[in-house]
Amino acid sequence: MKSAAFLFALAAIALVPTIAAAQSLTGPETVPGSKPAIEIKTNNIGKVIATPGKFGIYYWSVEKKAGGKIKCTGQCTVAWPPVYVSGKVQKHVKGVMATFGTIKRGSKRQLTVNGLPAYTYHNDSKGVVLCDNVDGWFAVHPK
Repeated sequence: MKSAAFLFALAAIALVPTIAAAQSLTGPETVPGSKPAIEIKTNNIGKVIATPGKFGIYYWSVEKKAGGKIKCTGQCTVAWPPVYVSGKVQKHVKGVMATFGTIKRGSKRQLTVNGLPAYTYHNDSKGVVLCDNVDGWFAVHPK
């Protein structure tokens, strides 16, 4: 009987990574312009700006130095998927301390937060922000 309980526990532990992977972001997210972002509180770095789907939003210091011009292209966008926008973007959203806009990326519009192109991180899961000041990538904190 003890061995059956042990095997059940092992099976449950083995499912945890599968469940977590199912909740992580797999590609670019499109947010509504009427409410492109929310504020969430993370356990590791405090309050951050996130997509309505609760994925942390990031900016890249390379683009900040380039005056907000898009520099993350190709393979960069696999690890750091752009946040796209549908509809008219509200410059200010109640309860979110940031300024929103868009920048043209190909035929789509990418969200900007405080004048910088917005991205998510492909290894993040809902409500979890893994990177802040990692290789020039920063989580966007409320102003």
